[in-house]
Amino acid sequence: MTVRDCVRVLVVVHTLTFAQRLREVFELLETDLRIQLVFTVAPHAFGNGVTEFLRSLGITAVPWKEALRAEFDLALAAGSRGVHELRAPVVRISHGAGHIKPLTDVTTLAPGERRAPGMLSRQHLLHEGRLVPSAIVYAHDRDLAELARSCPEALPVAEVVGDPCVDRIMAGRPKRESYRRALGIEDGQRLVVVTSTWGPASTFGRIDSLLPQLLNQLPGDGYRVAMLVHPNVFAGHGVRQVHGWLSCCQSQGIAVVPPEADWQALLIAADWLLGDHGSLAAYGTLTEATMLLTAGPRREVSACSPAALLAAAAPVVSPVYPLGEQLEYAARLRVPGQYDDVAASLSSAPGQFHRRMRAVVYRMLGLGEPARPPLVTAPPPPPPLTRWETSAGSGVAL
Repeated sequence: MTVRDCVRVLVVVHTLTFAQRLREVFELLETDLRIQLVFTVAPHAFGNGVTEFLRSLGITAVPWKEALRAEFDLALAAGSRGVHELRAPVVRISHGAGHIKPLTDVTTLAPGERRAPGMLSRQHLLHEGRLVPSAIVYAHDRDLAELARSCPEALPVAEVVGDPCVDRIMAGRPKRESYRRALGIEDGQRLVVVTSTWGPASTFGRIDSLLPQLLNQLPGDGYRVAMLVHPNVFAGHGVRQVHGWLSCCQSQGIAVVPPEADWQALLIAADWLLGDHGSLAAYGTLTEATMLLTAGPRREVSACSPAALLAAAAPVVSPVYPLGEQLEYAARLRVPGQYDDVAASLSSAPGQFHRRMRAVVYRMLGLGEPARPPLVTAPPPPPPLTRWETSAGSGVAL
């Protein structure tokens, strides 16, 4: 090694979604000459595309088995699978807008035991009765109250640091018009952003009923439509298959955003956000967009999550009425402060994620922090929205 005497931090990436959240953390460290970052891709059912995404950032990952054999001063992870095998203290980073989905594997629950949200559950934090993370960071004080009920052993190592997506969206709101220009939204045009989480109850899981409305019921050239589909959908079904299912968008001017693309600027630029119980709809409450939801699964959404609060306040799209009329009605119906409770539930420390997160990591490393504040920048401008096209036999989303 040319640069010697560095502490070594392992960044454990399971999925593309986790990689995007971890990027907010490892970018706080990568300019420090005292720290060497090492990356690895951990096995996961939705791990397709992770290696390619890291390569696009100039990152070469070491094999997972090699990472398990080596020793590190610290490990950063947003997922739980396999991290108990690491030879390093682990910092677990929460991802998404709150903890939306209760634990899906109920086989480990005792009779009558409640289903805690995933990263707040004993099943995700303990291995054979041992607490795996040495530090756990959450977005909201509410998470600590839930943790006290679901896994009190983890409370001594849990901290509230806020949410980086909240901070970046708030920083980018003054740039809304420049984002719209970058997207190619012309005067008089309005942008509809359709978001989907993954799973059968998501927008994409019911896309067969929504697509006819998007394709046939938005009048003229006054609307531009962009679809933001969760990376797990692409990873689970395959990029080519998802593009095949959405090939009808090709001639209709609907943009299908790649799973690795930055999505925050799109939310800021939107006039309407048509979403489901996923994180992006909840983050949309921070913007000027008018919210509409597809019908969601109440049993699969944690009752105290931002998604549940949004579902109780936002209008729901009906398949039997023209979509354009429903968009306009929702816009007229919206009142100031309608989603303030949802927005407030996303972070207990707005504007403070990068400062608090950096403090946690440097404390764990036993290093003094750099003598400058971490920068919180607005999301980068998005590429222009063009219609979904195919070339050389493979789908290319633009």
